[in-house]
Amino acid sequence: MGTKAIMILAATTLLGACAMDQAELEKPVKAGDTIRFSAGPCFGACPSYTLRVTPDGSGLIEPQRFTAVPGPTRFTVTPLQYRRFRTALAQFRPAQGTVKRIGQDENCTRFATDMPGYVIEWTRGEGSPTRLEFQSGCMDPGYGKLRAAIASIPKMLDIAEMVKPVPANGR
Repeated sequence: MGTKAIMILAATTLLGACAMDQAELEKPVKAGDTIRFSAGPCFGACPSYTLRVTPDGSGLIEPQRFTAVPGPTRFTVTPLQYRRFRTALAQFRPAQGTVKRIGQDENCTRFATDMPGYVIEWTRGEGSPTRLEFQSGCMDPGYGKLRAAIASIPKMLDIAEMVKPVPANGR
């Protein structure tokens, strides 16, 4: 391997390490859950991203596809926004340290394909995370409130402009 190739590889590795450091949130000082919310891809142009919010009000969005932000972006939430976010999701939270899946053939009878999947994860300290996985194609009436809560998250956290796709023509 030539010197130039080694230099490029070393630079890429160092830049990658810097990007990894920037994409992490500090451990929260306040007691409470760090909430991670992921919006998965769909068959189409659905925004796909992961965000994390700490009880201290630190937020980080990591876009994957069809969002207005080009890379990991920090944001802040007020204590009121954090409480609203936590409260909006609390009624759907599984038992501490467990995983609950809602999807086709798993407690869902009416299902539309090609819809995004969502993952909500609550983590506190070193304990096991609590996780809810929801395939939004589940159209059972009992999950209407969950679909509404998920749809309200970008506005609730004031990140709607970040996760809204930018039109191809720039307007």
